Parts: sequence; structure tokens; C-alpha cells
Amino acid sequence: MAETIHPFYKQHRGAMEAAMRQRLDLAETMLRERAGITDMAGIRQEVMDEFDIVLTQMPYVGGEQSRMSDFFMRLMGFMAMSRVLRRHGLPVPLIGEIERQTYKAQLLTLSEAERLAEGYQFMSPENQALLREQAIKSQREDFRQDFVYDFVEPGPGDKFEFGINYKACGFCKFAARHGDNDVLPNICGLDFDAYATRGIRLERTQTLAGGASHCNFRFLRLLPD
Repeated sequence: MAETIHPFYKQHRGAMEAAMRQRLDLAETMLRERAGITDMAGIRQEVMDEFDIVLTQMPYVGGEQSRMSDFFMRLMGFMAMSRVLRRHGLPVPLIGEIERQTYKAQLLTLSEAERLAEGYQFMSPENQALLREQAIKSQREDFRQDFVYDFVEPGPGDKFEFGINYKACGFCKFAARHGDNDVLPNICGLDFDAYATRGIRLERTQTLAGGASHCNFRFLRLLPD
């Protein structure tokens, strides 16, 4: 029986595939120069074929009702890229570096005004209220492969504006289920540029992927240059 894609991801499949093709375009120079890959057409096809597999493996975590669905759709394609590059013998740290530089370049295709507007919205009181609400809902674990997290208020002397402690991670669950644990830290590394390009400083000293009890995300606005 053929594996199927969840209807929610099928609805967004076109946009997700377009994002993957853009990443491969942005990664081409690094793949040629850093990884010695010459058959880019072959690599492109392998990654897109692997992405088809990843799409069937992606767990449903609440769709439009969960903020984490967007994270899955933005980043899960890097699992496909990692698998292919690993099969071609690239060391995991190099894969991570290529993916992080590629993701940063992709984020920077948006104008500074658009990126800063996204950052302002994320840090806004309205979004913080939503995060508090969704953090409480996450404790119910409505979806077994979803994230579970707490909203963290700053205490006396803290310099961050708010934080999130992820006690269970959908990417960790996915990696454990499908044999991707070795490339999992590369996914974690994408977070810093994702926030920095939006004018947000992320401070994090531990991760579930690194064996900690939780990922301690702390957010504050970057000061303008």
C-alpha cells in the first residue's frame, strides 16, 4: 500500500516544493566548491525524490491551529537534503554548514522591511499572548508527534523579553522514528539565523537533541546598528 501525504501538507505541497527548489539553487555553488559535487541535476532529483518520501512521513501536528505546523513545513525539507548528502559521503558538520548558509540566503531574499515586520509580530504582546495559550494547549499532547512547551516569563535581572522551554520536540521525534538522529543538530542550528534575520536575538544554551531535559529558547530584540 502506497504511503500518503496528509491532506494539510498536500494543500501546501506546491509552496514547499518551490522552497526546496530555491534552496537547491542557492546551495549549488557551495555544493560544487565545498562538497565537490558536479552532477547538480542528479542531486536535485535525488533531493526532490527524498522530499516526496519526507512528505509522507511528516506527522500532522494540528494544521492551522498549531504554530508548529509552519516550522515543520519550513524546515522538514532539510531532512531530505541531509539524507541525500549523507548518502554521498559528506560529513555531517559540512552538511550543517551548507544548510545553514543556504537557509540564511533564502531568508535574506525577503526585504529587510518584510523580515523586520515578521520579527516585530513575533515579539508583539499579541503573539506572546498566543504563545502562552498554545503552550498550555501543548501540554494536552493532542498529537503524539507534536512539540510540548512552556512559556517562560522573565524574572528579576533577566535580559530576555520572553522564553520558551521545549520539553518535547517534533523534530526529535521524527528523527528518532526515521533514523535521522545524526543530522538532527543541523536542524537545531537553523534557528539562530531564522530569528537573527528578523531582528531577534535567540539565546539558547541546551537542546533536547544534545541530551538536555529541554531546549531553553530566550528571545530579545536586536538593537539597530
